Formats: sequence, structure tokens, C-alpha cells
Amino acid sequence: MTHLTIQPSILYAGTPVALLSTDNGDGTFNLAAMSSAWALGDVVVLGLGANGRTRFNLQARPDLVINYPSPALWEAVERLASLTGQHPVPPAKRARFRYEPRKFEAAGLTPVASELVAPPPVAECPLQFEATATSVELDAQGNFLVVQAQVLRVHAAAAIVVPGTSYVDPCAWSPLIYNFRHYFGLGDQLGHSFRSETPRGC
Repeated sequence: MTHLTIQPSILYAGTPVALLSTDNGDGTFNLAAMSSAWALGDVVVLGLGANGRTRFNLQARPDLVINYPSPALWEAVERLASLTGQHPVPPAKRARFRYEPRKFEAAGLTPVASELVAPPPVAECPLQFEATATSVELDAQGNFLVVQAQVLRVHAAAAIVVPGTSYVDPCAWSPLIYNFRHYFGLGDQLGHSFRSETPRGC
């Protein structure tokens, strides 16, 4: 294997897409697509742009829902990509983004009631985490927002749950993956970790 030293403009080396719903504080809700999220225990760490509506919502009202779309929803996600709920549009976004206060409608997605938080889950997303932001901080350079979100409740479509358990079936669930600004689903299972609690083939 030969390696080249390169300088890519982005480092999205294959990460799940999430849709974050947050409270605008006026009875409406923002919905933002993002792809910098990772989980540790019951905390999900989120990396967000510093000037979007999501930042200001979370700083004022920490509740959110982290919605994970399936690959079939990539076009709905892409419909959100050039929209911002921030008005006026921040200067850094004006060339490529437009203000849209009704994000759910613009994406063709459906809000449904949460159980523990104000923002709504996305009905079409098979996996939904109701959460609250326990830490909302700028990164060291002040360019991005780093959010630690404590997951309070998990909702999973019945079709992706191992019957009679609280396990998500990895053979039934496929997240939408953002791979160097292209959308993908998962391929065939290659194997499983020794720590897997659902060790079976697909």
C-alpha cells in the first residue's frame, strides 16, 4: 500500500448523518443536518457550526432531539443542507445559504411529539434520541461548537429492534453515512466485535 500526503478541505471520513431538532423559543422548532457526532455511554458529542440557529437555541434552551435518518432519506437531508434558521443569514453563509424558518416543511419531514423534551422527533427517522445539552462550548479557535448531549430517551422503529429486547438489530438498521460530502448506506456485514450483544450473521 502506497500512501500520499494530502491536504483535503474536509475530513468527513465516513460519519453518520444526524438531524437535530431544537426549540426556537417562539413555539416553532429548528431542524438542522449535521455529521459530526459520536457517542460515549449515554452522552453524544456533537460538533456544530458556530453561527447557526442550533447554537443559539441550545445556549438558551438545552433540550434537543438527535434524529438518525436511514439512507432512503438522503434527499430530505440534502434539502436542508443549504438552509439556515438564523435571520439575518450570517455573513459567512450568505453566498450559499438561504433563510428558511420552516425546516420540517422544507425537507418534507414530519414532527411528532416528544415524551421528555420540547423539540419534536422526526417521524421518518428510525432512530431518535431525546436529549439535553449539558455542555455547549466553542472550540479552542472559536470556529465550532462542541456540545455534550445527555440522552434521556431512545425511540427506535420496531423493525430495527431485536424482538423482546432493547437491542437495535445491526442487521436491520443502516444509518445514512456522510463520506467526504457524498451520501452512502452501509454495505454487507463483515463481522462483529467480541463485545457484541447481538452476535449473529445478517
